[in-house]
Amino acid sequence: MSERKITEQISLKEIFLKLGKLFSYLLLKWYIIFIVGILGGGIGYLYAKLQHPTYKSTTTFVLESGESNGGGLGQMAGLAALAGVDLGPSGGGIFQGDNLFELYKSRKMIELALLQRSPSDSSLLLLDRFLSLTNERNKWEKSNPELLNIDFLKNSNSQQARLRDSILQQTVQNINKSNLEVGHLDKKSSIIKVDVISPNEVFSKEFNEAIVDQVNSFYITTKTKKSLDNIVILQRKADSVRAVMNGAIASSAVIVDVTPNLNPTKQSQRLIPAQRSQFSVETNKAILGQLVQNLEMSKMALLKETPLIQVIDEPIYPLHIIKTGKLKSLVIGGILASFICVIILLGIKSFRDLMSS
Repeated sequence: MSERKITEQISLKEIFLKLGKLFSYLLLKWYIIFIVGILGGGIGYLYAKLQHPTYKSTTTFVLESGESNGGGLGQMAGLAALAGVDLGPSGGGIFQGDNLFELYKSRKMIELALLQRSPSDSSLLLLDRFLSLTNERNKWEKSNPELLNIDFLKNSNSQQARLRDSILQQTVQNINKSNLEVGHLDKKSSIIKVDVISPNEVFSKEFNEAIVDQVNSFYITTKTKKSLDNIVILQRKADSVRAVMNGAIASSAVIVDVTPNLNPTKQSQRLIPAQRSQFSVETNKAILGQLVQNLEMSKMALLKETPLIQVIDEPIYPLHIIKTGKLKSLVIGGILASFICVIILLGIKSFRDLMSS
């Protein structure tokens, strides 16, 4: 037998002997591990019993983005350019993928939702409900009473505006960290799920509804903004051309009225102004026809680009309660306490063996 194999056998033997000694040592200390396990289980049970329940509100919806390609708009781009209008395709990829999820967690969207009034009590903002959850106002009363005078809905002086923004910023961070979850219903599904979790059932439901409504409205407005701007410009151009054309028609009639019995040798006094007015009418009529056509096509494009958001499930009372089970907490507490006790006992024995050697 080679020297290497003999060394390996001795090493393995030593390891098994040490493990056997450690196991025997733990068997001798079984009562300590048992008592610690019982205490850990009791602590886990008390934790579950005293734990405040949290309420989870969930909204699920499907999102179908509108058509973002130019389509028929490309055919009238040249005509629209005469009116100074860009009818190219609007950007349809700004909310693709996880961008929509980040929009839900953005400071602006959360602030707008928090500053809405509570549907169940119009005297309160949703922000007030959240601050009552964290007892922030009680803390302000002791540390900084000036914060109690801040009106979050009104523009205040520079100092109060700074404090107001600081409070809102901290609140947004806390909500993103502990209260708001956004994602797909599952990995294979395209259904979007928005969860709000808090110790207050009313806040969970109302804030969920507020943030979903705020983000979805912003999403639709942003997706259709370019087409709406184009429609406004085209409508303004069409109204302007129509006014000029109506003015030219009126001018032509006035010229005839002011020269009822004109000397045949001076026909130029009537014909030239009348022909100019007629030319202006025909020109503006052609332009108006193209503008009206472009306007109607832009309205059709707007209908195609408007996304469809269909809510599937929305939060209703009673909300789902999240609370750790007492039996589960007892078992986990007992196992965890026993494991920690074993580690400590082994550490003490190893330290004693090291000091005695």
